[in-house]
Amino acid sequence: MKVGFIGLGAMGAGMALNLRKAGHDLVVHDLDRERAAPHLQAGAVWAGSIAEVGAAADVVFTSLPGPTEMRAAGLGDGGLLRAMRRGTAWFDLTTNSPTVVREVHAVCRSAGVELFDAPVSGGPKGATSGKLAIYVGGDQAAFEQYRTLLDAIGDKVLRVGDIGAGNTAKLVHNCASITIRAAIAEVFTLGVKAGVEPAALWHAMRQGAIGRARTFDRIGDRYLQAAFEPPSFALNLANKDLRLALELAGQLEVPMHCAEVVAEDFQEALERGWGGRDSQSPMALQNERAGVTIKLSAEEVQDVLDRG
Repeated sequence: MKVGFIGLGAMGAGMALNLRKAGHDLVVHDLDRERAAPHLQAGAVWAGSIAEVGAAADVVFTSLPGPTEMRAAGLGDGGLLRAMRRGTAWFDLTTNSPTVVREVHAVCRSAGVELFDAPVSGGPKGATSGKLAIYVGGDQAAFEQYRTLLDAIGDKVLRVGDIGAGNTAKLVHNCASITIRAAIAEVFTLGVKAGVEPAALWHAMRQGAIGRARTFDRIGDRYLQAAFEPPSFALNLANKDLRLALELAGQLEVPMHCAEVVAEDFQEALERGWGGRDSQSPMALQNERAGVTIKLSAEEVQDVLDRG
C-alpha cells in the first residue's frame, strides 16, 4: 500500500516521518520542498504536486492550515479528486470545519474516494513522538481497514462517529481548553494580587480536588448522568465560595469575566430552588438553552472510564 502525505509543517512533518519509520511506502509533497529533506533521507519519494500524490497513493493524508486549504487541496484545479482512483482513501488531519468536511465528503463519495476527518491533539512534540490522539469521523468498516496506518501516527486512535464527528470532538476539546485557560488566568491574577506567590499558588491548586483529577473525569458522576442529588458539594456552598472570590476580586480591582458569567448561572439555579443540589447542577441550564438532553447511565460512564 502506497501512502501519500501532503503538508510537512509543524504537525505534518513528524506524522509523515512516523509513517515512514513504520515501514510504509511514502510519497510526500509540501509547498516548501526543503521541509521534505528528512523524509527523503528516510526513503520517501518526492511528488511535485498534490495531483501527483493523489495519482500515486492508495491512501492520502493531508495536514493543512484550515478549511480553505483543505477544500482547495481536494477540489481545486490540480487537486486530489482530479487524480485519486476509485477505491482509495483520504484522511484529513487538519483541524477543520465539520460543515466543510461533510461537503467535501459528498463529492468524494461520488468519485469513489473514502474521506475521513481525523484531526489530532498533542502538538508538534506529540506528532514527533507518536503521542497523539486522533479523532476520526467516517465509515466504520473503512476505518478498520486503515487502522494500522493511524496507529503509526498516534497512540490514541478514536473513531468518534460519522464524517464530521472527528472535527466536532476536536473543536469541543480545544474550546474547552481555551475557555478553561481564561478562567485559570482570572483566578491566578486574583490569588497573586491578593499576595500569594505564583509558584506557591500553583502548587496549592495542584493539590486540591480539581488539581488532582483529570478535568473531564469529574463530570461523569453528576453532569453526564443528570444526577445532582444528593450533592457532593451543594450549590449553596459553592455559591458562597464564588461570591467570596468575587468580593475579593472587587476589593482588589481584578476583572473576573468568566466567574461573573458563572455567578449569573448560579443565581438562576438558586432562584429555581436548586440550592440543595450539587454544584454541577447549573450546567443543566446550558443543556436547556441548547435544546439538548444529556443523560448517561452509570454503566455508560464507567465504560468510557474503563476505555482510558
